Amino acid sequence: MRIRLAYGESGLDIDVDPAVTTVVEPVHHDAAPDQAAALTAALRHPVAGPPLRERVRPGQTVAISMCDGTRPQPRHLMIPAVLAELEGVVRLDDVVILVATGTHRGNTDAELRRMLGDDVVDRVRVVNHDARDRSRLTWMGTHGDGVPVWLAREWAEADVRITTGFVEPHFFAGFSGGPKLVAPGLAALETVLVLHDAARIGSPRATWGITRGNPVHDDVRAIAEATGVTFALDVILNRDKDVVAAFGGDLLPMHAAATAAARRMAMRPVPAPFDVVVTTNSGFPLDQNLYQAVKGMSAAYQVVRPGGTIVCAAECRDGFPDHGSYRQVLASAASPQELLAAIGARSAGETVPDQWQVQIQARIQSGSDVVMATSYLTDDELAGAHLRQTRDVSETVAQALAAAGPGARLCVLPEGPQTIPYLA
Repeated sequence: MRIRLAYGESGLDIDVDPAVTTVVEPVHHDAAPDQAAALTAALRHPVAGPPLRERVRPGQTVAISMCDGTRPQPRHLMIPAVLAELEGVVRLDDVVILVATGTHRGNTDAELRRMLGDDVVDRVRVVNHDARDRSRLTWMGTHGDGVPVWLAREWAEADVRITTGFVEPHFFAGFSGGPKLVAPGLAALETVLVLHDAARIGSPRATWGITRGNPVHDDVRAIAEATGVTFALDVILNRDKDVVAAFGGDLLPMHAAATAAARRMAMRPVPAPFDVVVTTNSGFPLDQNLYQAVKGMSAAYQVVRPGGTIVCAAECRDGFPDHGSYRQVLASAASPQELLAAIGARSAGETVPDQWQVQIQARIQSGSDVVMATSYLTDDELAGAHLRQTRDVSETVAQALAAAGPGARLCVLPEGPQTIPYLA
């Protein structure tokens, strides 16, 4: 049986034995008949609270938060829909679009134009958030479970604050979208480090599909609620990255409605663990680097047996990436087990950037054999991250199944974390 994996922009075909294979992939959902109209409807007929246009007054300043280039948010549809509702009420000179990079690098002008279109970039000021530039941040107090909160100054000082995002299961925050467009999206590095510290990430409830009682998401919600969001707009996407449904309104009830719909669409039960799981990171732009590919590994880890094999196909055209401390932290110990021990020994105050991603990766690698298929990372580079590489996924899968013995079973996640399997 031939299966096409989401890989880069072209895909990657593998051949597997259908007799032992379970494929878990998104159930196809048609795009909204008119995606732009669906967005307008969400802005004018929200889940909770008044329409966006009724929340804005002439002379006010507006900040709009949106995802960065590592996320497949349909910004080219969502941002113009918001701007259209603001037209005639506020001046475009009083609007700023903030790219909620979290701790990622800023997007280039060319990337912003691909993400938003020339018309938006030429008419509206677009600013990359910088979590490390204290001059562009403002203190907002301590919120949640002792989280020190600095946020982007232009967001905090705006009269009207609008989040835009998309909702899908998230590997430790439960679900994306909603309050994450405030923190970590527009937060200082120090804030993100606490939100992503070892204790929070290490909680068994910091995982796919759980928000309430998840220490990460509980604090993310607390920050957004305490600091204020005027209106929130989220969408759910299908495998083609088209808008299936749109939700608008007061932040928390809007996000609750969107996550309920995403859970029905994007999570699938399986009866038992598998010996081998093949996964991806959903193709470009999500598989741009190894850092992001940990999400695909984590989706597979939910259903692989202890000691089983995970094969993760991610193009990684942006490498590890080289910015940030992810690569350095990965290479700082001789094994994943040593990494976990070192991270566990640190206090929250000694948390280092990207430690949270490393912690999840180390936990996965400590419990299973992880093999990567990439186009831009060498065998030696992966070895420094305690990983090995395959040039032939089909052959590696066959070998792993044979090593597992009679009755070995394979699970394939062609779209990676677009659909999250879980043990029923």
